[in-house]
Amino acid sequence: MKAKKVMFYCLLGLAAGCVPIVSLHPLFAKDDIVFDDKLLGAWLGDANDPGTSWEFSRFEESAAAYLPKELQGEFKRVYRLNLANKDGQRGALAACLVKLADRRFLDIFPDQFPSGESDMEKMKLGFNAFFYLPCHTFVRVDAVGDQLKIHFTDDDELKKLVEAEPKAVAHTVTEEHLVLTASTKELQAFVVKYADDKRLFAHELVLARKSK
Repeated sequence: MKAKKVMFYCLLGLAAGCVPIVSLHPLFAKDDIVFDDKLLGAWLGDANDPGTSWEFSRFEESAAAYLPKELQGEFKRVYRLNLANKDGQRGALAACLVKLADRRFLDIFPDQFPSGESDMEKMKLGFNAFFYLPCHTFVRVDAVGDQLKIHFTDDDELKKLVEAEPKAVAHTVTEEHLVLTASTKELQAFVVKYADDKRLFAHELVLARKSK
């Protein structure tokens, strides 16, 4: 399964039906990562979005070796993000909370192969791992309290932005989907500049904290 589809299926139904933007490079440099304990716990959809859940926990030390090299020593500042939707689809991902200027974003990325294994040697189709390309997506974090308010990106909406402003961000189009190829520094500048642009962060998702 291609990385684009991995991220899509993990977020399917959780992003207002949109296909999130995929980036080849992360939104964070190590110094941009912050950790907010208020994000920890389970967050649930409302009556209009039953079955949707986002659960944040501290990343497991036992899995730190499967993070990108720059994060292996920083695993305590990484979240494990478990996702589920009303159709029973699930995903287990890693996430970093990133502070850029006065805004916060979540960079979400897989730390496992599509088979669910982290170790290539344990995969039934080990040779497939050579074709696996980790990728990133990101959301804007607007509030963390009794509610978690975030805004998602949308592949189709971003196409409108780059059609109007072709030099806004480095990208390529594959299988009709847009993939960001900008470096981390370039990506950060783009996201900060267009943080309030609905062509970048097109859809709002509001989740309520699960009571203990």
